[in-house]
Amino acid sequence: MKYEELRKQYTEFYYHSFDIEDLQDAYRFTFHFEAKGLSEFAPTMTIPKPKDIPSHLNTKYVKEAAFSLGMVELISYWKIACPENVIVECGKLDDYQIAWWKKLYFHGLGEFFYINNIPLDSDGFMHLSSCGEQISGDSYDAEVKGNLIPVGGGKDSFVTLDVLAPYKKDNCAFIINPVISAVNSAHAAGYKEGKDLIINQRTLDPRMLALNKQGYLNGHTPFSAMAAFASYLTALIYERKYITLSNESSANESTIKGSTVNHQYSKTFEFEKDFHEYCKRYLTLDIQYFSLLRPLSELQIAGLFSRLTSYLPVFRSCNVGSKKGEWCGHCAKCLFVCCMLCAYLDDKTIVNIFHTDMLNDPSMKELFEQLTGILDDKPFECVGTRDEVNIALCMSIRHHENNHEPLPELLSWYKTSTYYEAYKDKSVDMLAFNEENNLPLEYAEILKRKLREF
Repeated sequence: MKYEELRKQYTEFYYHSFDIEDLQDAYRFTFHFEAKGLSEFAPTMTIPKPKDIPSHLNTKYVKEAAFSLGMVELISYWKIACPENVIVECGKLDDYQIAWWKKLYFHGLGEFFYINNIPLDSDGFMHLSSCGEQISGDSYDAEVKGNLIPVGGGKDSFVTLDVLAPYKKDNCAFIINPVISAVNSAHAAGYKEGKDLIINQRTLDPRMLALNKQGYLNGHTPFSAMAAFASYLTALIYERKYITLSNESSANESTIKGSTVNHQYSKTFEFEKDFHEYCKRYLTLDIQYFSLLRPLSELQIAGLFSRLTSYLPVFRSCNVGSKKGEWCGHCAKCLFVCCMLCAYLDDKTIVNIFHTDMLNDPSMKELFEQLTGILDDKPFECVGTRDEVNIALCMSIRHHENNHEPLPELLSWYKTSTYYEAYKDKSVDMLAFNEENNLPLEYAEILKRKLREF
């Protein structure tokens, strides 16, 4: 359906309320939205109850975090018809918050706007207002400690879990929905349900899915921003001090060359800083949100991961095959991870991981050109920078030639390109440390020590 027609027909979107329920074994948070004249929606987030930790549901911070989670969840339902006016009835937003949420919505929907040919207007795309009361509640006086570690199933999560393994006593792994690859990864690192693995259940309203099938607008939303607020709410309930992510510096690069459109916007350092400031103003100063791997590039992370040989058969990063815990072997994410690891691992090991020989598959050439920058725009996937891909390929070519091994077909073709000439003498600097990060000092030292060990 056309953006202009839907926007004209449906002019108002409401965030009516949020409910907090204390169930027998879990806490359930339900958010009530309405696209006026189209449909109501009621998605949920369910968090298992912690053992031996009292309920904090009546505290102001938990209520504020729940309200904020609803604010980020609403964007998935707003995008169906993109109503001009968004009215929040269950909380009060000041000018800073209105500007903050509009920035997140605009940049977090950059891919959605681009794919649907919607004019990019950072101010006019939405009028956001509130008419609710200020949220109130009891004080939150818990002593927080340890790490809540979001786990996705890829190499980045494993590196974070490995770096923090000596401090596992106070750590909890965290997953939203029991995705096979993420659960298997947590189990492989020694985290178990009912002990130190927390699996939240997030539901999407089936009415939204039905409207998508009917042709209403659909597309990418800032999932990592939703995960940020979900992890913060979970950290409050489980009394964790640090939310320790695994986002790298490479997430900052735009997907569409020469634009601000970035598939990974809510993984960027810009969002991380914004989220940190939001929490400091409206939630609590005691819980800190940061990415342990922010100082590193994808290529450094791949190097660290390549040494974790027991995890090579277990990790999965493919979104296409995530429900089955498989690599599809044909998407941009599979090819990108293959390119990163080929800088460190031999061809046989690579094929054993992915169960296909992507670097000898000519059908992958277009994706290969997108990843390297030979074609301007990167795939809409969580992939690293163009520089990292080129350096990884040149490192792999040198390994092949030094060992007198034949080059895979795509590497052989790449060697004839001007990109090879520009990058052929470059390699990864494993001691590089990007100072644009929010790591507490002790975590920075732990990570630097790991790099020196490599």
